[in-house]
Amino acid sequence: MSAARVVIENAYVVTVDAVGTEHESGYVVLEGAEIVAVGSGAVPDEQLGGGASVTRIDGTGHLLTPGLINTHHHLYQWLTRGIAQDAILFDWLTALYPTWSRITADTVGPGALGGLAVGALSGCTTMGDHHYVFPRGGGDILGSIVEAAGAVGVRLHATRGSMDLGRSQGGLPPDFAVETTAAALEASAEAVARFHDPSREAFVKIALAPCSPFSVTADLLRESAVLARSLPGAVRLHTHGSETVEEDAFCLERFGRTPTQYLDDLGWLGDDVWMAHCVHLDDDAIGRFAATGTGVAHCPSSNARLAAGIAPVPQLLAAGVPVGLGVDGSASNESGRLDSEIRMAVLAGRLRGGAGALSGREALRVATMGGARVLGRSAELGSIEVGKLGDLALWRIDGVEHAGIADPVAALTLGAPPPLALLLVGGSAVVRDGELVHVDGQAVARGVVRAVEELRGR
Repeated sequence: MSAARVVIENAYVVTVDAVGTEHESGYVVLEGAEIVAVGSGAVPDEQLGGGASVTRIDGTGHLLTPGLINTHHHLYQWLTRGIAQDAILFDWLTALYPTWSRITADTVGPGALGGLAVGALSGCTTMGDHHYVFPRGGGDILGSIVEAAGAVGVRLHATRGSMDLGRSQGGLPPDFAVETTAAALEASAEAVARFHDPSREAFVKIALAPCSPFSVTADLLRESAVLARSLPGAVRLHTHGSETVEEDAFCLERFGRTPTQYLDDLGWLGDDVWMAHCVHLDDDAIGRFAATGTGVAHCPSSNARLAAGIAPVPQLLAAGVPVGLGVDGSASNESGRLDSEIRMAVLAGRLRGGAGALSGREALRVATMGGARVLGRSAELGSIEVGKLGDLALWRIDGVEHAGIADPVAALTLGAPPPLALLLVGGSAVVRDGELVHVDGQAVARGVVRAVEELRGR
């Protein structure tokens, strides 16, 4: 007996393959977790499987895309939305560090569940999370994030982040919010051993992620890179870079180097590295990113919310730099939805570079295949192609808000986010008809409220 198959047919299919193939009325066939057929027109009889169980989904009036990939989040910040609303990054961080220093696994878990649920409802099948605050006595914080992702049913690229440069040493975070260098490195190795799955089908991968040049020492950056590259399983590296003019000034004053030059000196450029933001990159920095294959997580809404600026995404793409999309922490992006970030990326790119700077399809590629490249998973994720994993988003575009639009792709990339009819991760439904399959949305919301109240009470 053949394995069970799922057939999505009659949809407008945007494959995001290397040549941008689209099918006005097409089909995708899944067998188990993998895509086994993609094409235009009616589904060939041989794809309906001799003796196989077949589930057929009519995609008429729908847009089918690869699942979106979020390359940068701070899920714990779901607990601190709506604070310091009119601050730049450094002032915003200073306002929030005291609260973040009181997080524990029992508050982070419900918060992460909220952020992951919203990510799934916005079409995300893979979520990258940068967690770097580990208060003493906080419990198994990283484990609570991994557990939340498993409950929702999405793939998680979690990072074991860290901070070891407190205010007394010239850093930005207060001393009570940082770890020792040795403790951070030991915990990083333990996180990889405990959670990292190097397999192609992995639902959980771990990267090492010292927070930023203004919150970690050169020793922690250097040794984290050495550690990651010594561990089995292709462990990647992640940090923030060139987010604000204040960060540039900090690095020039403290190190006599730009953020890119400083990180380059410490072994932090390479095709196993991705950096969040990268708003303030000059031509030399873009050249180094391109030459080394260093990836970028573009977070347009957060950069606007904190008045950090607009990243040079068209120039990065033209240079061949891997660029993915991110929501950043929900305390600086109170939405947390990745679908709306596609439109924001288009608009921000055009504000910086003109009407032709970034097309909707280019932004969709950044949100899918670009993210897969950034996370080192372009062989199995990011496009709708035979042999890839069945991570798919089916968007309804025949409703009152999108019906009749000249270009179905523009419904997603320039319009309001369409309703999500179906989200598959490895061929299994995570969202159906706009509702989470594995968790109760209202129960998640109540858990977030309880966690927020408990954290505020501390």
